[in-house]
Amino acid sequence: MGLLNLTGSLTKAGVPYAALWSEDFTDEWARDGLRTWLETGTLTHDTSHVRDLPALPADAETELGIALARQLRTEKAVIGVFDEGCMGMYNAIIDDELLNPLGIYKERLSQSALVVEMNKVTDGEAQAVRDWLDAAGMTFHTGTDDATELTDAQLLSQFRMYIAALRIADDFGLDAVGIQYQQGLKDTVPASDLAEGLLNNVERPAVLSRDGSRELYPGTALPHFNEVDEGVAVDSLVTNRIWTAMGLDPATTLHDIRWGQDHDGRFVWVFEISGSVPASHHGGYDKSWSMCQPRMFFPLGGGTLSGVSKPGEIVWSRVFIMDGALHVDLGRASVVELPEEETRRRLDATTPEWPIMHAVLHGVTRDQFMARHRANHLNVAYAPDAATADKALRAKAALFEELGLRVHLCGDVSL
Repeated sequence: MGLLNLTGSLTKAGVPYAALWSEDFTDEWARDGLRTWLETGTLTHDTSHVRDLPALPADAETELGIALARQLRTEKAVIGVFDEGCMGMYNAIIDDELLNPLGIYKERLSQSALVVEMNKVTDGEAQAVRDWLDAAGMTFHTGTDDATELTDAQLLSQFRMYIAALRIADDFGLDAVGIQYQQGLKDTVPASDLAEGLLNNVERPAVLSRDGSRELYPGTALPHFNEVDEGVAVDSLVTNRIWTAMGLDPATTLHDIRWGQDHDGRFVWVFEISGSVPASHHGGYDKSWSMCQPRMFFPLGGGTLSGVSKPGEIVWSRVFIMDGALHVDLGRASVVELPEEETRRRLDATTPEWPIMHAVLHGVTRDQFMARHRANHLNVAYAPDAATADKALRAKAALFEELGLRVHLCGDVSL
């Protein structure tokens, strides 16, 4: 993940580089690569899985993508950015000069304003969110020691953030929102991830305007881009509109690209995020749980929105900057179910408190993916079956192409 953040940032900056990866650098492939770099100063990897978008068929999905792109350009969208830049992710900042021609504009907000709004939320309003989640079947692993365990007080703070974020979004007419949290809020309030996961789900606790007269964003997800990753912001906004128009569940999230290993003849990736996966990706709130965040990352604790992603078909994607222009990689993958003991082993080898996705990329090897991917994150969204996922990907490709992005297909993609 750290290497992909670095190479994505160097790509955006236009700095030449060579990259090499291995589990322990004792394998022949890695040693040969290192020898080549030492002798020549360059290293070239196989990226034959990437191809430019061909001409799309004139069908309903292509027409939908084009129509939604034109609507976005005409009617505009606003993304709320609570303090730009997070943990050195230079690759995650899209300059206004590239963003605005898409019809997307930034509302730059301060995380201090979020804390102020949190303090205006009543105890009763925060408790109502907890009561709703309890009724929905979500499990909270709580204790009483605020210094080491997840407590009810931490959870209520997180629910205040959830309500505050929706009210500020309503104030500014936001179409998506991103909270930096690290490093800005980590020493001020408990983790933002639980609030983020709720925002990204269509089914979520209702939030009313300050005067109680209106429900905010009723029956919809408000896309949240974790760690204010603006490549995710563009992607999540587009995904939300396409999936909604197609009658699909628009719940989307980014994942950190953690690691992967072979399992039963397939390379299965470990995708994790720091506790903010929408509940529908797990199969519902009754299959989701909240655990105390690791204190080394989140000194004031707070709960996650965790679970194991359900088996199914997904579209994965990444918007990034290369050669001074916006690009997007699109691909397909399957989320697979692994034995419980293997899931536990992978969680324990990464971060056991966080949600996990077991993903098999279609037609992309580990080394091809590492050679090409331009970020430490990728976006995922489910479709009910493979044929529908292919259609949704086609609509997404058409939308991005109409907006002027360079669109690339990665691996086995059926258009």
